Amino acid sequence: MITPTQDYRRTDHRVPTRPYKGADAAVHSVIGVYRRRGQVLRELHHQAERIDALAPESVELSDHELHQRLMELRERFRRGGNVPEPVLLSALAAIREVADRQLGLRPFMVQLMGALALHRGFLAEMATGEGKTLTAGLAAVLAGWTKRPCHIVTVNDYLVERDADWLRPLYKFCGVRVGWVTGAMEPLDRQKGYAADVTYTTSKELLADFLRDHLKVGGLRNPTRRLVRRLLAPQAAVQDGLVMRGLHTAIVDEADSVLIDEAVTPLIISTTHRNELLQEAVGITEKIAAQLQAGTDYTVNLRYREVELTAEGRRKLTEAASTLPGLWRAIDRRLELVRQALTARVFFLRDKQYIINAGKVVIVDEFTGRPMPQRTWREGLHQAIEAKEGLTISDPSETIARMSFQRFFRSFHRLAGMTGTAREAAGEFWQIYKLPVVSIPTNRPCIREHWPDRVFADEASKWQAIVSEIQRLHATGRPLLVGTRSVLASESLSRMLAECSLEFQVLNAVRLKEEASIVAMAGERGRITIATNMAGRGTDIKLGTGVAGLGGLHVIATERHESGRVDRQLFGRAARQGDAGSAQAIVSAEDELIRRYLPPLARPLLRQSLERGLPGRLKVATAAFALAQRKAQALAFKQRRAVLRTDTWLDEALSFAPL
Repeated sequence: MITPTQDYRRTDHRVPTRPYKGADAAVHSVIGVYRRRGQVLRELHHQAERIDALAPESVELSDHELHQRLMELRERFRRGGNVPEPVLLSALAAIREVADRQLGLRPFMVQLMGALALHRGFLAEMATGEGKTLTAGLAAVLAGWTKRPCHIVTVNDYLVERDADWLRPLYKFCGVRVGWVTGAMEPLDRQKGYAADVTYTTSKELLADFLRDHLKVGGLRNPTRRLVRRLLAPQAAVQDGLVMRGLHTAIVDEADSVLIDEAVTPLIISTTHRNELLQEAVGITEKIAAQLQAGTDYTVNLRYREVELTAEGRRKLTEAASTLPGLWRAIDRRLELVRQALTARVFFLRDKQYIINAGKVVIVDEFTGRPMPQRTWREGLHQAIEAKEGLTISDPSETIARMSFQRFFRSFHRLAGMTGTAREAAGEFWQIYKLPVVSIPTNRPCIREHWPDRVFADEASKWQAIVSEIQRLHATGRPLLVGTRSVLASESLSRMLAECSLEFQVLNAVRLKEEASIVAMAGERGRITIATNMAGRGTDIKLGTGVAGLGGLHVIATERHESGRVDRQLFGRAARQGDAGSAQAIVSAEDELIRRYLPPLARPLLRQSLERGLPGRLKVATAAFALAQRKAQALAFKQRRAVLRTDTWLDEALSFAPL
């Protein structure tokens, strides 16, 4: 039996405020700077010391007495309202003791600081290997005690199950029910997962279920209307079939990836429908596009990923369309079809943006390197890529629900997050999500060595240098983690290393199942691991016996990324928890970052300075890559702001719709 209060909460969420503009935006930015001031960190450290001082109170208790103490504290949180600081600190001291007894891990001071930051709605920047999973668990116990929905959002299904299972003894002892939701679950299992006090899931599953629930209630999203409907027509039971119990608290792991990198693309719920005309048209378009020549018939804008037909290209298209029926007589429509086909050929490459699995095009997430088998590109692009690959053309999809991740996460009453790289986007986290960033210090000093970048004029020279460096370091016994941007690059490097008779492990979207075991073993002596961006987020790389004396794990980045945060994420795999380690980027003037974002006039100058070995060439290269990254990040930020504007426009355009 669902009470009126429970039913109200099942569709409850915060209505996001519109982005500030003008003077309001300036004042809001100043407030953000104040919220992340240095005093905040000092206060967190002082409170963590007070928690540490309370340790004897819990240590001396038996398990039964400690459990009883926790149940008393749970009731204080269950009543709601602001919990007095002494009660909060006492609760964390008791939960810390439970973690020690049930998990064999006693949270460090920095983890207590992180848990306090999460409880107070901050985005805690914690370095790789500093124990973010346990930190989130400490804060989640406090949220679970309120009996309001608490969702811990992480980056993949494996981590969802792993983290929930690992922390289950902690939650159980503290009187908190834990569950999880993954992509393979049926609706009843999802309902059970969301019914728990703390639910682990991914952002995509969470938003998809939120949209599906809202589709089910339709015009009865307002709980009062649902109550009236039940009174007038009890048999309707409109709440049946809903899997969630509302939005309240979200703790987002790897928040930079979830809230920034992946926030540009909205999540869309769609249904397929037959369109034989489109299926026939994309096949014809692919044949036409294959005959057009770059530079002569069309031009390519790498930065904005756009293709435009030249006058000669338009002439050829008109000539080809003269013998084709109906659809091809409309000038705008045939131009749209050909642009789409050319975009598929130029910008969407096999083993980079997608892979082929069981005769189907599977999208690869460019930020994580993970396959997304349930997702398709819109507006005929997916069908254009299928035609390019000679595959069976699938039915196009029709959108029935849509929401951006930015809007969704702004719909939580309480939002917090963790990541190893947040400083660069601190302003954006505040502007969009009102999340102030606080950088938690490491438990032990980081002694990672950053070796100077090596920059080459062309890609061939770069890859030869990478192979030589791998051979040199492998001979010393040091483990190596080599980061690539695409499946294509990882497979190409694999072939080069195989020719050198080197043993290695490859981790990419094609070999996803082995992710955790491969990453966990990457710190063993003599290990060579090639990985795309997916490498190890959420999995610790521990050094094998004797490896620290050799210099620890060495990370090689084979390209710089559009965001410097992604580079830092990769380098952060080395030298965790005070371990020895080093990192270096080996790049070229032909890398995608340079080709897309460095101004055209600067590209030949960079290449010539490298080819001729001119004095100061490394300074020129460093400046060039920094400029390209700034332009890439500025464009990405512009796209995210456009998503916000679209959300605002939809609010205004659909403001008359019933809630």
